[in-house]
Amino acid sequence: MASVRSEDQNCTDVDTLMKEYYLPVAYSIIFIVGLLGNVTAIFVYLTKLRPWKSSSIIMVNLALTDLSYVLSLPFLVYYYSNGDSWRLGDFMCRFVRFSFHFNLYGSILFLTCLAIFRYIVVMKPLRTAQVQQKRWGIVACSAVWIIAAAEITPMLTIITMEKQNNKTYCLDFASTPQVDDIFWYNWLLTVLGFIVPLLVVFMCYIGTTSLCRMRARRMTVIILVVFVVCYLPFHIMRLLRIQTRKMQELSCMMDHVVNAVYIISRPLAGFNTFFNLALYTLSGDMFREAFLSIFYWKCGLTKARSRLQLAVISNTGSDTPTV
Repeated sequence: MASVRSEDQNCTDVDTLMKEYYLPVAYSIIFIVGLLGNVTAIFVYLTKLRPWKSSSIIMVNLALTDLSYVLSLPFLVYYYSNGDSWRLGDFMCRFVRFSFHFNLYGSILFLTCLAIFRYIVVMKPLRTAQVQQKRWGIVACSAVWIIAAAEITPMLTIITMEKQNNKTYCLDFASTPQVDDIFWYNWLLTVLGFIVPLLVVFMCYIGTTSLCRMRARRMTVIILVVFVVCYLPFHIMRLLRIQTRKMQELSCMMDHVVNAVYIISRPLAGFNTFFNLALYTLSGDMFREAFLSIFYWKCGLTKARSRLQLAVISNTGSDTPTV
């Protein structure tokens, strides 16, 4: 049976327009904000917030994960601005696509760890001192890196380039030619990498709803918002994108629309770095005070220099002989 999408040649390539105009702008915004925010966060933790607690270690690792992701975005901005023409070779294609998914599932796991640690601190106050020990942060982060690597490493063999019409395409995971091969891997990745952590975060949120103090559970609320706003649309649309590629009878327009919405959801998943920046101020590590102290220090240094200049001018004036 012939595919209906091959018979409809007059549908609008809305997904092509989204890749050409939407993705470069969205990725540029994420790159600028993410680079400045995460470099600043890492600097504050390294210079102002020692000794670290377990939550500090998780936050630094979260910032490093986000930073590795945003550093790969200029390559995608160049790629999509150049009309889907990849010129950086097979290794960079795999690295950029791998970086997105490694950041995605690494961030999901780090946020899940934060929700669990926060739940223990709020609901089990007697265990606060124990869970804040650095060793638990090291154990949690080591587990996250190992699990995330195990989840995403198969993608290095799946991501491919494709040459068509004198152009080389760096295909994203959901657009790889072996749709039958990635179908079950995608479901496994979605369930283990997203749905299970989502349920854990939701249970942590439900467990703290008995508290009257919103301040005590607002970190868990923000984490849950990240899962629903950033991660959920991406996983739903990736499932639909792969499912529609398996369907034989599908209108060309529907195929392009599904792909277009999937394209919209990809930067949306990357916008989690914006929420992560907000989490630093709620981590209980005095991050806000440490961040503001940078500006206080600069202001104090400026005042000291001004006073020194006034003193030098005053001394110079007093040493001038009168005629």
